Amino acid sequence: MLDAAALSALSFALIAGITTFFSPCAYPLLPGYVGYYVSQTEGEQASLGGALSRGFIAGAGVLVTLGVLFLVAFQVSHSTLSSLVYFEPIVGAFLVIFGVLVLFDRAPSLSVALPKRRSSVFGFAIFGSGYALAAAGCVAPVFVGVVARAMSAPPTTGAMVVGTYVGSVVLLMVSLTVATGMGLVAAGQFASYGQRLKQVAGAVMILAGLGQLYLSVVLLGVI
Repeated sequence: MLDAAALSALSFALIAGITTFFSPCAYPLLPGYVGYYVSQTEGEQASLGGALSRGFIAGAGVLVTLGVLFLVAFQVSHSTLSSLVYFEPIVGAFLVIFGVLVLFDRAPSLSVALPKRRSSVFGFAIFGSGYALAAAGCVAPVFVGVVARAMSAPPTTGAMVVGTYVGSVVLLMVSLTVATGMGLVAAGQFASYGQRLKQVAGAVMILAGLGQLYLSVVLLGVI
């Protein structure tokens, strides 16, 4: 059975994954992705199998990119493991500040150019990879916070932290692709509900940041 520390680490990884997927740098790319899907399947009869296959391909792009980023981060951070714990309060403060900015629509509007997509199913993998890179780069302190949690935990728990973070981003990408393929999501819907989703994401970031600060400062006594 998982102890309180492990459950806290996994909860943080899950929230971090959701925050990464809906990061303001990458979120504006999603309407274009929906449009790309429609253009690639124009004239095709909607099928769950086709939507799932494209979703898994896009998810594989996310998985590979985040996997490489974690490998690099672990190599760089291996010699500085003792200092990573001091980064946790910074992550909490970042989440609170960034959440407030997102909640009141004051977050910086950044755009990241994705690789040119080819007219094939591999274009979905390229998009997934580019989206993951843009999203993780936008919330780099959150990504580093996940690395810190994973490296400071026992190996099994650390692997679960990484798996939860990566899995949440992959699952959201697959779900979006399948929903698009089945006609449940249209590009215009992102414009209609974009502001509300941003507000929800901002509130979640603030709560996650406060929880992270409480854990690192009060329970772990980092400061």
